[in-house]
Amino acid sequence: MVTLIEVKNKRDFYRFIDFPYSLYKKHPYWVPPLRFDEKNTLLRSKNPSFEYCEAKYWLAMEDGHVLGRIAAIHNKKSIEKWQQRYLRFGWFDTVNRFDVAEALLGAVEDWARQLNLEAVHGPLGFTDLDPEGLLIEGFEERGTLPMIYNYPYYPDLLEQLGYEKDVDWLQFEIPVPEAIGEKFDRMRDIVLTRNKLHIPEFKSRKILLSKYAKPLFDSLNKAYEKLYGVVELTDRQIETYIKQYLGFVNLDFIKLLVNEKEEVVGFAIAMPRLTEALQKSGGRLFPFGFLHILKALKHPKELVFYLIGVRPDYQNRGLDSVLLSELYKSCIEYGIRSVQSCGELENNSNIITLMKNFSTRMNKRRRCYVKRL
Repeated sequence: MVTLIEVKNKRDFYRFIDFPYSLYKKHPYWVPPLRFDEKNTLLRSKNPSFEYCEAKYWLAMEDGHVLGRIAAIHNKKSIEKWQQRYLRFGWFDTVNRFDVAEALLGAVEDWARQLNLEAVHGPLGFTDLDPEGLLIEGFEERGTLPMIYNYPYYPDLLEQLGYEKDVDWLQFEIPVPEAIGEKFDRMRDIVLTRNKLHIPEFKSRKILLSKYAKPLFDSLNKAYEKLYGVVELTDRQIETYIKQYLGFVNLDFIKLLVNEKEEVVGFAIAMPRLTEALQKSGGRLFPFGFLHILKALKHPKELVFYLIGVRPDYQNRGLDSVLLSELYKSCIEYGIRSVQSCGELENNSNIITLMKNFSTRMNKRRRCYVKRL
C-alpha cells in the first residue's frame, strides 16, 4: 500500500534528496548531482526563487521504504508572464510502478486544483537554469549535468496518466575540428568590425566578476526571454548564479562579445564534462569527491556548452558562429576533441540551424509534458 508523505521536516527532506542516489546506484549513465546544490535549490532559506515561488515536496512510501519523490512549484511570475495558469512539477523520480507515479502526480494535480490552476507541466525547475525535460531518447548515452537522466519507463508512466507532449529539447554531440581555418578568422573579423564589437580577455577572475558578470546575466535575460517557460532572473538570483557558475569556471571557456558601451551582447560559457568525476564522488565533495572534480576541471577531456546566447537586437548577424569558433579554439588548445550541448528547444531555429552547420550528432531528446485538468 503506497503512502504519500508531504515533506515537512529535516528527516524527510534528506530522504527526498537521497532517493535518486539509491534508485540509480551504480547506473553507468546517471550523473549524481552535488548534494549541496540540491539542498541550496530546494531550501526556501537558500533559493531566492522563493521570492515569487511556492513549492511542495512529496515522498511515496511503502513499508518504510521510499519508492518515489516529486516537487510541485507554483511559479507566480511564470503564470503572470505567459498567461498560463500552470503548476510545474520537477524532481520526479520513481520505481517502475504505475501506482507510485499515480500517487505522486496526483498530489501535484490536487494542489493545482486547490490553487484554481488549469494544468500541470514539467519536469521543470524554479528557473530555466534548473534541470528540466524528461529524457525520452538517448537512454544509452552518458548523462550530462545539469540535465535530467531517467529510466526508459518514465515516459510510459506519464503518458498512461494522461500527460502529453508540450515541447522538446534536443542535445547534440559536436566533434571539435583539428584547426580553425583562416575562413573563420576572416568571418570573425568582419562580424566584429561590422557590429563594432570586441572580445574581452580576462587577465583575472576579479575583472570578469567586477566588470562583466552582471552585464552577462542581463544579456542572458534578454536573449532567453521568449524561450519556453523562461522567467527573467532577479538581481538576487543573478548574484546566486554568479557565485555558482563564475566562481570556478575556467576563464578560457568563457567567451563574451561586448559593444562600444561595454554591454555584453553575446555570451558562451562551457565547462568540463564532470560525468565520471561526479559518479566517483557520489555527489559529495568530501572527503575525496572534490579531488575527482578538481582533476576534471584542470584536465578536461570533454566540454559541455552550458550557456550560449545573443541579445535579440544582435541576432542573425553571425555572432553565434563567432562564439562557437572562439570556444573551439580553446578546445583545440586543451586537446579536447568533443563537446556536448545542453538542451536546445526544438523550435529555437537559430540554435538548431547553427548546430546543423557543424558536424553534430543529436544524441538525446527531452520532453516537457502537460496535462490539462
